[in-house]
Amino acid sequence: MEFRGLRGSASARIDDKGRLKIPTTFRTVIQDQQGPDVFVTSVTGECVRIYPMPVWLELERQLEQIPDDHPALSKFLDRVSYYGQVSELDGQGRIVIPQHLRESASIVGDVRVFGRITYLEVWNDERFLQKLQRQPWTDEDGFRLSEQLRSVGRVR
Repeated sequence: MEFRGLRGSASARIDDKGRLKIPTTFRTVIQDQQGPDVFVTSVTGECVRIYPMPVWLELERQLEQIPDDHPALSKFLDRVSYYGQVSELDGQGRIVIPQHLRESASIVGDVRVFGRITYLEVWNDERFLQKLQRQPWTDEDGFRLSEQLRSVGRVR
């Protein structure tokens, strides 16, 4: 069974111990379909990515198909390893975000959690709004996405 279903966004809070309580709408999907283990990481340091462990393991399986000397693979692995940490949702649905990742992503206090279909992203609200302003959606974006979806047979 292919995992999907993390969509929309919800407010959340990082507590004084660096724990994020995963919003119920996401927590239910992850725990029911994937279990409590997750991989917490980032690629850019701007936000936090939370992968259910089976999703992360499938991504690793796909990455194993890329030659070890591929420069983009090396850069990707450098970053996800630096920021990365295996975690487990506790009984209250919380996970610890590593301190250096919290600092890099300015993840303190109130945050926003976004569903990215198969994983979650956690953003500082102000930083995310700045990103939206820097990268406005254009007709060209819509066209390119539509073309890509057609090429994989998802839109007719």
